[in-house]
Amino acid sequence: MSAAPQEVWTCLECSQSSRVAASREDRRSRILCPRCHAEISRRKPGSLSHTWALVISAGLLYVPANAYPFLNIKILAQHESSTILAGIHQLFSSGMWGVAIIIFFASILVPLLKILGLIFLLLSVQRHSQKSPRVRARLYRIIRSIGRWSMIDVFVVSLMIALVSLGQVATIEPGPGATCFGLVVVLTLIAAESFDPRSIWDEMEKQL
Repeated sequence: MSAAPQEVWTCLECSQSSRVAASREDRRSRILCPRCHAEISRRKPGSLSHTWALVISAGLLYVPANAYPFLNIKILAQHESSTILAGIHQLFSSGMWGVAIIIFFASILVPLLKILGLIFLLLSVQRHSQKSPRVRARLYRIIRSIGRWSMIDVFVVSLMIALVSLGQVATIEPGPGATCFGLVVVLTLIAAESFDPRSIWDEMEKQL
């Protein structure tokens, strides 16, 4: 028997587990954590709708993040703009295969797979799927753990801007693609935190 059928709720602020009387669940009054006095609920309020909104926004921004210039490089009178894919292609052409592969995975595959993975989890919960809850829970943990590695491009851009500061001779500025990419990373990180993985097991609880 798991915690949910026994009406044991967990505080999201301090992780305190508390038993809630079944009669109180039907009331509209707030239920507070006995330790930190934060409001607690059986599941994250509005988890699915909030996560959907964040995932859709990240998906829409993923296209301009890869289509628009990521960097604007000015050297004397020359001006050059480069997208993420163009930068990866240049790295491959220069023989820097290792760096190109890392950036390809961190900047192209990881954000895309995170978006697709979250969509899969959301659809499985909405369709009340009972298939492979352990696999889906493991998928959620992977999505949540690898999300921060998508920030590698943003870190590289900020480092290059700090190092290349030669006034009128050479400047490097982030393009609109960098802004969109940063928003994609932030939105997917928040979406992973907004999703309630406990909802994966709700259909299994109904069978008990």
